[in-house]
Amino acid sequence: MKRIDLRGAVEAEIARLLAKPAFDEVIVSENVRKRIEQTFGAELTPTALVEKIVQDVRQGGDQAVLDYTAKIDGVTLSVAGMEVSMAEIASAMAVIEPELLAALRQAAENVRQFHQEQKENDRPWSSSRGENSWVGQRRTPVDRAGVYVPGGTAAYPSSVLMTAIPAVVAGVREVIMMVPPAKDGSVNPLVLAAAKLAGVHRIFRIGGAQAIAALAFGTGTIPRVDKIVGPGNLFVTLAKKAVYGHCDIDMLAGPSEIMIVADHSAKPAFIAADMLSQAEHDELASSILVTDNDVLANQVEQELELQLADLPRSATARAALEKQGLILLVDDLEQAVQCVNAAAPEHLEILTTEPAALLPGIRHAGAIFLGAWTPEPLGDYFAGPSHVLPTGGTARYASVLNVDTFMKTTSIIAYGERDLSSQAAAIIRLAEAEGLSAHARAISIRGKKDA
Repeated sequence: MKRIDLRGAVEAEIARLLAKPAFDEVIVSENVRKRIEQTFGAELTPTALVEKIVQDVRQGGDQAVLDYTAKIDGVTLSVAGMEVSMAEIASAMAVIEPELLAALRQAAENVRQFHQEQKENDRPWSSSRGENSWVGQRRTPVDRAGVYVPGGTAAYPSSVLMTAIPAVVAGVREVIMMVPPAKDGSVNPLVLAAAKLAGVHRIFRIGGAQAIAALAFGTGTIPRVDKIVGPGNLFVTLAKKAVYGHCDIDMLAGPSEIMIVADHSAKPAFIAADMLSQAEHDELASSILVTDNDVLANQVEQELELQLADLPRSATARAALEKQGLILLVDDLEQAVQCVNAAAPEHLEILTTEPAALLPGIRHAGAIFLGAWTPEPLGDYFAGPSHVLPTGGTARYASVLNVDTFMKTTSIIAYGERDLSSQAAAIIRLAEAEGLSAHARAISIRGKKDA
């Protein structure tokens, strides 16, 4: 893992070092390129393939979705078999180990409570503008939202809770879930149980770019949605980008990231474990330690080797550490905060003597975990805030998925005759200055007695 000494570096140097490539510049692995060629018999770029899938689904509806599911996922479905039935969901709930189901139920309640608290603390407002006039805003949810949950060979019930529950709490009328099926066409029982607990209304066993296209445009069977959220692979993300504008999306998600700011008080074993918790996701995952303590840096490197030895996904984690792993040595915690703001990490852990003392200086981070007893997986599974976070430095301007993700803000204006008349001349003057005479007339005509 690379180690860089930033002691004495100025803020501009730090920003250059930690700058991330734009999403379109992400390098596609050779395995992905080979799979495209083997499946489609052509040298298509991922972007070109996704554009083709999106257009085919837009034009071909259900049949195009079924064709791509057979070709990409190797699963043959009928139109009637795309949607998961209530009986399947009930069976899934029945086969899950009681202790596991209880843990999932508690996690769902934590997520629901957090987002309900968020919703209750954001009220509509209005303000007087005269005798019978007022302005204000109200907030209303989208009618229908689509949540994408990665699946197939793996199961991510936590992603169901973290995307669907905020939508339900926001008041979305219909939440549609898309999840890739296993090779036999089934959907993992734990994922179905999570969907039931979250309040998902309908579930379709469809994945990949074809799932995103189906949500964006609708098919004969799959309804069109107003917003698509949730993490996925490169093709899912490219498809979300391709359909944006036809519907809204939450974000373009990249590989997982963690940055840990630590001082002499931090435990090397904790830091190593937390860095590996992200490195095991993907060879493109980023794990960065920022510290002002050389001894701690050495201890963490040793601890990483010890923990890699018995980690089931050690090959993936080691590759991620070798490619993207960093240990940054800084002058002090003030410079560490500069590193945080330059990187705008998805996950930020602060393992210092007084973690909260650094909060005022931190402007850019997806989620912040304070103290030794707040490891990142606590947020992934259980604490309540959604784990769908901005990546790739987009925390500079993007927010965590939450109730607001599914809400629209509408302005409301109500003026009485006397109040409009008192402002009419100013409004007419502005409209005429822009050359919009019909705008001016819409005001002036209300002042005419014979109108």
